Amino acid sequence: MAATARKGKRWSQRVTETSDALELEKSVFAKDDPRSIARSLKRSAERSKRRKSNPYRSAMSMLTFYINRAGKTLPKARRTKLESAKGELLRLYGKPPPRRAKD
Repeated sequence: MAATARKGKRWSQRVTETSDALELEKSVFAKDDPRSIARSLKRSAERSKRRKSNPYRSAMSMLTFYINRAGKTLPKARRTKLESAKGELLRLYGKPPPRRAKD
C-alpha cells in the first residue's frame, strides 16, 4: 500500500511539471499573491502550443488540479490564496464571477 501512495504522489507531481496542457513557470503555485499566480497561469496558457482547449480552461484546469491533488494536506491559508487566484483568472479573462446559491 505504501508503494501505491508513493507512486500516486509521483504521478501528480509529474502531471503538474510535465503536463501536455501547459508549461508552467517554476514554483507558480508557491507564490504568495493570487494575482501573480493567475497572471502566470494565463501567460503559460496563452503561450502553450500543446494545450487542447482554450487558454482560460487550461489555466483554470491546472489550478483546480493542483488544489484537488493537495487535498487535506494543503494549509487553509494556502488554499484561500489559490482559491482567490481562481477569481483573478476569471477577472483576467473577463468572465463573470460565479453565481452564489440562494440560501
